[in-house]
Amino acid sequence: MAEPSTATQSPSVSSSSFGADPSAPSGGSPGSCPALGAKSCGSSCAVHDLIFWRDVKKTGFVFGTTLILLLSLAAFSVISVISYLILALLSVTIGFRVYKSVIQAVQKSEEGHPFKAYLDVDITLSSEAFHNYVNAAMVHINRALKLIIRLFLVEDLVDSLKLAVFMWLMTYVGAVFNGITLLILAELLVFSVPIVYEKYKTQIDHYVGIARDQTKSIVEKIQAKLPGIAKKKAE
Repeated sequence: MAEPSTATQSPSVSSSSFGADPSAPSGGSPGSCPALGAKSCGSSCAVHDLIFWRDVKKTGFVFGTTLILLLSLAAFSVISVISYLILALLSVTIGFRVYKSVIQAVQKSEEGHPFKAYLDVDITLSSEAFHNYVNAAMVHINRALKLIIRLFLVEDLVDSLKLAVFMWLMTYVGAVFNGITLLILAELLVFSVPIVYEKYKTQIDHYVGIARDQTKSIVEKIQAKLPGIAKKKAE
């Protein structure tokens, strides 16, 4: 009698999990995966779950591997790191290939190449897929070019001044940190800030709202005093 009760309960679980209206706004905690299209949900939700430590083992592996790689690049040259990685990979694959060959010779078995399943995988990139990737990249490239032209030709004086101030601050950052150090700090922030924000969302949103209001007030005062900006906003 236990089996029928389990069978009757299963549809209710699936309906509660997947029966929600997809058009409904995705509120809730920042840790919940956002409602995306079927095409982009796979990769986006995978990254989302990764940085929110949904699977501790998977996130720990990715975080540890990338951190070790960045630390290696900070201590050694790029050529040395790549060479050591290739040598380590070749050592594993060659050792496993020789081991399986010896086992097959001793047992007189005909299992074949140990990596045959991977060698038969079709990894060719079709022209259609290549064009799709190029078209997706061109959208971002054109958007970036348009933004660069707008900022450097001073379409909006305030935005160009923001860029100037940011670049001036970056000169001090560059005097203290190099590129690899910044990448290490960025990785630490990516894997720590989201989970901290998820835990202390209410307090962080409160102080961020105060800072945003203060910044907006300062920007409005600057725009009011700059010549031509107030007139442009009025139009």
